[in-house]
Amino acid sequence: MLGDAFGEAIRLLTSGDSDTWEIIARSLVISLTATAIAFSLGVPLGMLLAFGRFPARRAAHAAINTGMGMPPVVVGLILTVLLWRAGPLGGLELLYTPVAMVLAQAVIALPLVAGISTAALSQVDPDFRIQMEALGASRARALWTVVVEARLPLLAAVMAGFGAVISEVGAAMMVGGNIAGQTRVLTTAAVLETSRGNFALAIALGLILLVLAFVVNAVLTAAQHRGRA
Repeated sequence: MLGDAFGEAIRLLTSGDSDTWEIIARSLVISLTATAIAFSLGVPLGMLLAFGRFPARRAAHAAINTGMGMPPVVVGLILTVLLWRAGPLGGLELLYTPVAMVLAQAVIALPLVAGISTAALSQVDPDFRIQMEALGASRARALWTVVVEARLPLLAAVMAGFGAVISEVGAAMMVGGNIAGQTRVLTTAAVLETSRGNFALAIALGLILLVLAFVVNAVLTAAQHRGRA
């Protein structure tokens, strides 16, 4: 069966099957957009937790650490309730749309990015930022310099966030509905084919997903090594 799956994966990629390539493109767009949102919010949150001094700092840190282990299906359930027609955000009509999937994946990735960013920024010598400010740099410029200094671990945060969302299926099914041509992605398509008994096709989709994740992370890893060099 595994041999058949490899053959099916190659056939899907080389035959120009429009449905397969559409699903691949949708998976990439949704997951990369969600990762970008999580990164744009997670790094400032990590800076706040790493350098901020406020009463609820420990509680906020604990909440982020808890969120890192939150089951995606719980995120999907909460967002489904919020976006349901009778829910508080039902008027937006986002349920069963790619936007809802991006939102769910961003919520899943955010604690991972924020948690790893906090650890990465905390490892930078605290005197470094103080010296920058003493030399006349504004607080924003000094913080940005710290971010640049920690850029390699922050890339690891991006990889962790992307890896979590590209392989996620529970929340994607709940808020996206696995609608053909609209919200079907590689993970939900694989689940659907498994339920139909099309195991070779399901495994083929899983293999394509692995290749996709490998390519994206290989690019980020290359950027890490280039930055280290």
